[in-house]
Amino acid sequence: MTARLIYMTAENKDEARRIAEALVTERLIACANILGAMESVYWWEGKVARGDEVSVILKTRDGLVDKVLTRAAELHSYDCPCLVVLDIAGGHAPFLDWIVAETPDG
Repeated sequence: MTARLIYMTAENKDEARRIAEALVTERLIACANILGAMESVYWWEGKVARGDEVSVILKTRDGLVDKVLTRAAELHSYDCPCLVVLDIAGGHAPFLDWIVAETPDG
């Protein structure tokens, strides 16, 4: 099994925490890192928009990626949440093994 990262943005820390805690409780992710506030500038509904958000890094195994994406989107307040899967090229093997061990496949 291979570990994967999923990058997500959320409206605020409360939303990020709510989604992260649900995904950890459901054993879909081993861990989430909720990063500090940021400002996003983006094109939405025909115009430039700005908003404060937080970044979240979700850690899971490859066999659960689709479930994580589906569940995170269900829990999210956005119509079109940012959920991007990132491959891990390498890393500290015991940590990567921990991610896999904490996310039972199935």
